[in-house]
Amino acid sequence: MSLPATSSEKSQKVEAKQRLFAEHQFGHAGMAVDNLAVAPRKKQRAGVTNPAQRLTTDHVVEIGGSECSVGLECLLNIVRALGMGSCLSVEGAGASSGALPYALAAAAVSASASASDNSKRGSPRKKIRRNPSIESKLDMWLRKVPGRLFSNGSSEVASLFSKQGKKGVNQDAMIVWENFGSKTDTIFCGIFDGHGPYGHVVAKKVRDSLPLKLSAQLQLNSGSKDGQENIRNSAVGSLTSEEMALSLANDEDMNSTCKDDHTDIFTPIKESFLKSFKVMDKELKLHPSIDCYCSGTTAVTLIKQREDLVIANVGDSRAILGTRDEDDSLIAVQLTVDLKPNLPRETERIKRCNGRVFALPNEPEVARVWLPNCNSPGLAMARAFGDFCLKDFGLISVPDIFYRRLTKKDEFVVLATDGVWDVLSNKEVVDIVASVPRSAAARMLVEFAVRCWKFKYPYAKIDDCAVVCLFLDSNSSFYSSSNIIQ
Repeated sequence: MSLPATSSEKSQKVEAKQRLFAEHQFGHAGMAVDNLAVAPRKKQRAGVTNPAQRLTTDHVVEIGGSECSVGLECLLNIVRALGMGSCLSVEGAGASSGALPYALAAAAVSASASASDNSKRGSPRKKIRRNPSIESKLDMWLRKVPGRLFSNGSSEVASLFSKQGKKGVNQDAMIVWENFGSKTDTIFCGIFDGHGPYGHVVAKKVRDSLPLKLSAQLQLNSGSKDGQENIRNSAVGSLTSEEMALSLANDEDMNSTCKDDHTDIFTPIKESFLKSFKVMDKELKLHPSIDCYCSGTTAVTLIKQREDLVIANVGDSRAILGTRDEDDSLIAVQLTVDLKPNLPRETERIKRCNGRVFALPNEPEVARVWLPNCNSPGLAMARAFGDFCLKDFGLISVPDIFYRRLTKKDEFVVLATDGVWDVLSNKEVVDIVASVPRSAAARMLVEFAVRCWKFKYPYAKIDDCAVVCLFLDSNSSFYSSSNIIQ
């Protein structure tokens, strides 16, 4: 009679399945994730013929049970506490008001940290059946949140527009959330550029989930000095030694640009960004129905709180500022760094983790990240959410964080995916935005970028383009009340 399998034996079986899955994923040598063509999989899952069908199927998966259940409950508590309705409840009726309580936010973060600790200690794995209606209710709720824009349109302070390219489904996502965290003086903006077979799903997931996590972290930070110390320890403690070094280097850079009288404003937001990015990537890794092994997304996000601007960036999307110089001429100031693999600090980290960085012969100007012993996947950025096939080989999701104190000379901020920056310079972008009505600024910029693609690269497939324009002074004769661009 055979004895029951021990937990260690079960873990070994799971790891063996994961290795087989990885070998299956990389059976196509030379596949580049965001190349013009993506090699199709050799097999489809039984009974699932397309990604959409797969994402709506009720799955039974093997994941860390404690992290999944705690993470879901944490998300539900955050949503309910934000005071914007209770449509995530079973009945979907009733409404509540008020900001996220400090105690609840602290409990949410503590639970998330506890779950992470349990996974590190080798907590037992068990099957969990996921209810797909939860995310559909979350999506319905998010669509009804006042001041939250995520599709083509405009408001008094912002303009958004995205257009599908010629490479397939539009993998770009965007968001502007006014009165963020129930604060009338705070705005959150973000641009997300997905890549890989399920990049569009990853980008939308990050667009919807990251702001909720960031709001909870900010509420916890503003709760008390003890709360700030707890989240600081939690954010720092969750980083690897490599990520810690990057965070410390970022702190040194900030010391030269953030004066002492603004440190109290910048530090809590910075720590909230670090923690929320870390938790977001962990959630993607554990998600039962989003395949992030060879798919991921960039993220350039910002929080504007009165005159303070804090930007967190992962990947090669970009943020720039349109401002006036001493001669009152409009100039462009780049606020972020395109985190490409050929940057010296990024290359050094990737090679130290046994990853490889090189460009293909037919595109020598595009450096890519590759596995140690396989010419896959060829990722054209050094940091990203998802892409877990490369996370052990130098790819990270730790954001570069930047601070700027706004002045009266600063007019607008533009966030855009690389489909725009590949064909337009920073100065061209600010000139276009400044020369058109504010409500149509994002659309006009995208349309101009598409025309430039056709002119500069007539034989190339046009990339997806997404733009968010945030105007720092909403009083303008150019603006005519809120529009939805068709």
